[in-house]
Amino acid sequence: MTAHATSPTPASVAARVAAIPHLSMDDLWALWDDHFEERPNHHHRVWLESRLAYRMQERAFGGLKPSLRKKLEEVGETGILPKQLRGDSQRLLPGTVLTRIYDDIEHRVLVRGSNDFEYQGQRFKSLSAVAKRITGSHWSGPVFFGLKTPASKKRAV
Repeated sequence: MTAHATSPTPASVAARVAAIPHLSMDDLWALWDDHFEERPNHHHRVWLESRLAYRMQERAFGGLKPSLRKKLEEVGETGILPKQLRGDSQRLLPGTVLTRIYDDIEHRVLVRGSNDFEYQGQRFKSLSAVAKRITGSHWSGPVFFGLKTPASKKRAV
């Protein structure tokens, strides 16, 4: 009887990836040696785990399309995002704290999520609402917190 290799199921790959953080360093290195030609010059565990997880999924389900890999390499080399992704890069991640000194007072705003900001224990739906609370007049929140260049400066350049 001949044993046939079966392709891994998403569940089995997920289980193997989930087990990585629980491996001893010796077992982690053994797994590394199974998936890579050579070892890195450092021993940063979280980095090793992330690379192994990616490689295991890549082998099971395939890697990036060559066109996407090329685009990512271009972004890495130039630092310039494609036009359609530029807006996404400006989104604020939950947990980000924005700080602005206004009238000699430091104001801190916690980003809780999309359209969810906390300032002095109160929740706001926009940065502009926070800026208005701080200044007493209408401001563009992204401009007030230095996330965006004011339109007047864009035209002057």
